[in-house]
Amino acid sequence: MRLHRDVLTRLLHVDGEPVVVHAWQRRSGEVALRAVSEGSAEAREGALERMRFALGVDDDLSGFYAAFRHDPFLGPAIRRRPWLRPVRRPLAWEALAWAITEQLIESSRAAAIQRRLVRRWGPALAPPGARGAAPVLRDVPRPDVVAGLAPAELAACDLAPARALAMIRCAREIASGRADPADPAADARFLRIREIGPWTLQCLRLFGRGEPDALPAGDLAYVKLVGVIAGLGRRATVAEVEEFYARYEPYRGLAGVFSLSHYGWTQSRARGLPLAPDCYADAA
Repeated sequence: MRLHRDVLTRLLHVDGEPVVVHAWQRRSGEVALRAVSEGSAEAREGALERMRFALGVDDDLSGFYAAFRHDPFLGPAIRRRPWLRPVRRPLAWEALAWAITEQLIESSRAAAIQRRLVRRWGPALAPPGARGAAPVLRDVPRPDVVAGLAPAELAACDLAPARALAMIRCAREIASGRADPADPAADARFLRIREIGPWTLQCLRLFGRGEPDALPAGDLAYVKLVGVIAGLGRRATVAEVEEFYARYEPYRGLAGVFSLSHYGWTQSRARGLPLAPDCYADAA
């Protein structure tokens, strides 16, 4: 995605057709979206649907608000930022691939790897109507493209060799039609791939499918936050994080997003702990 002058721009491919989607917030608070392409109206509608999902503009959180607005821990987070939404990926494949790049490393390093992958293998398009040296937009590499790569090619982008192989194997499952990351039925197949564990799948569920109960409990951000909030005097275990958020079922993923947003900064200031989600763990 590219942000320029408060307008978010994203290139997406729908059934192979490139579509550029622009999103911005009006003064009224409403989110406006516009899809531009030389292709079919169906592709433009599909791209708009995917971006609406990624931005969460259609999410109805009234049940979540009603259940936990007055919760001692979560209530302040909800009341302070009721508009908050998880930043999701337009496509489930993208959420899965990016979760693999984020395993056990800093978020800044993972973002750099993602940029390298996009620059090298992502389909490119100059914005419609652009002239001269206009910036080129790029989409995430397709599963069939990644499926044909050698692990060393991904490792050359700083992705760990084991995770490079895992990404290629996931891409092959998807490209062959054996697994659809948007379908929960594919999870069992992905779990058979080494380096794909519960944390990666929870990221896929939360950021790729929009499941509000999916909690990536292995995030370093969560193990630090729960360790502080619960007064453990140490980092919490994954099991302790899951136990802490169990009371918020069926909205554990949303509870995690809201609590990190609200408590992460204040606790890091008070305790000197880097609680931002900058490192991740997977029990693969």
